[in-house]
Amino acid sequence: MSGVIVTNPPKAEAKDVDALAQYGVATVSEAMGRTGLLGPEIRPIQQGVRVAGTAVTVLSWPGDNLMIHAAVEQCGEGDILVVTTTSPSTDGMFGELFATALQRRGVRGLVVNAGIRDTQELREMNFPAWSRAVSAQGTVKATGGSVNVPVAVDGQVIRPGDVILADDDGVVVVPRERVRATVEASEAREAKEAMARAAFIDGQLGLDRYGLRETLKRLGVEYRTYEEYTEERS
Repeated sequence: MSGVIVTNPPKAEAKDVDALAQYGVATVSEAMGRTGLLGPEIRPIQQGVRVAGTAVTVLSWPGDNLMIHAAVEQCGEGDILVVTTTSPSTDGMFGELFATALQRRGVRGLVVNAGIRDTQELREMNFPAWSRAVSAQGTVKATGGSVNVPVAVDGQVIRPGDVILADDDGVVVVPRERVRATVEASEAREAKEAMARAAFIDGQLGLDRYGLRETLKRLGVEYRTYEEYTEERS
């Protein structure tokens, strides 16, 4: 497998990335029309952490972390490293030593579509990570790959410089051209949810707030008392 290392790709504006970090993954995905999610199998190794950063992408051979070493050089302040493999793998491609090098360069976290190890150490050093698997299985450094090229995770294309947002719910990618519009849409969605939250606290039902009684009627869902229901079934 040959490959390429692309240097200095375009990135989303840092101020827009930081603004996006105010919102959760679910909110941002909904604001983009329920798109961008990397899938439920990419899970955090920690809890209560949300990060946003610009993607540095890695395409590696399964069981081989050579290109992660190459990618460290391309990483800088505000980045998130995104690693995937050419075919499915759960080997532990990333651990404490990689995190130490990346943290020194200002990298905000890792998303790996494969395995990760040294999870206790990563939590202790406050280096957030999301992975498909946790595995102590080691890897080799023997096969070429690529850095800062478009990669795909669960059908979502991630380009270098796109924004990765990750929290307890998972990971979402926001195309770099859409970050500012997504921030605005997320803000509007949160304002709308705040109004709904206040209404629910006040006792209003979602059935009435969202006009769902007519939806139930249209779908043929009917109300029955317990006595009517049991009599119909007897």
